[in-house]
Amino acid sequence: MGQKRYLEIGKITNVHGLAGEVKVYPWCDDAAFLCSFDVLYTDKNGKHAVGIERARIQQNMVIMKLAGTDTRDQAEKLRNTILYMDRDDVELDEDCYFIQDLIGLEVHDADSDKIWGTIRDVMQTGANDVYCIWNDAEKREYLVPAIPDVVLETNIEAGTMTIRPLEGLFDAD
Repeated sequence: MGQKRYLEIGKITNVHGLAGEVKVYPWCDDAAFLCSFDVLYTDKNGKHAVGIERARIQQNMVIMKLAGTDTRDQAEKLRNTILYMDRDDVELDEDCYFIQDLIGLEVHDADSDKIWGTIRDVMQTGANDVYCIWNDAEKREYLVPAIPDVVLETNIEAGTMTIRPLEGLFDAD
């Protein structure tokens, strides 16, 4: 299962001030994470790198000064631009994954041969993430809490996740 090297991390939504700063809506867990990059990209292939001169958080948005963008007019042209990060620039903690890498994993039961389905979304609820697993054969969605008691193994390379559902988790409504 091939991993995307460049991942969407935010979108320029507006200009800020007169000196070429832009407002970026973060598409990551934490706006501070977006502020940690020295270089981002304006395309999903990593061909158009842009240096980050400075970045700060303001009301859950990131105010960013991009290298070479020095006027309001230049910044205005970047409105609605999606910014991408290079996954090689980030060292994730063990048992942390990019959502992009979880989408499409086939979910297996630890105690039987059952395949519960495929992860098609990850909901971030605050307490813990919830995996939305679609079972095509049953035309049914299962919601699985992303907690150690349930998720036993995540193998991005093999494209699989092994779970042990809590008692009653998947009982019919």
